[in-house]
Amino acid sequence: MAQLVRELMTPQPVALPGDTPVRDAARRMRDDDIGNVLVSDGENVRGIVTDRDLVVRGLADHDDAATMRLRELCSEQLITARPDDDASDVVARMREHAVRRVPVVDRGTPVGMFSIGDAAMERDPDSALGEISSARGNR
Repeated sequence: MAQLVRELMTPQPVALPGDTPVRDAARRMRDDDIGNVLVSDGENVRGIVTDRDLVVRGLADHDDAATMRLRELCSEQLITARPDDDASDVVARMREHAVRRVPVVDRGTPVGMFSIGDAAMERDPDSALGEISSARGNR
């Protein structure tokens, strides 16, 4: 039987408005031990900012990251999934678009995040990626 995204996703994603200072988002990622935040405009997802985006698009490209807002860094070309999508189909789309995480949305509202780590923990928990994904992050 096919597994659904809802069975593997991390529920309750963090979504912040586009005018949120980048520093606040970075602190939220640190405090919640997560690698991304969604950027929303009300209830709908507008984009995603990852910890890598903070470094590559934020610190590396801007002289004063302290004044930056999430809308300036977010990836707006989102690949999304629905809770009832087949997880294998979503993994195939992630591979096709070279993304590691996809927001899970229900009628435009974010309800979870699905990552390659989530898939690895379920399919092969003893693999290197499965073990890394299930380990607690460094603080």
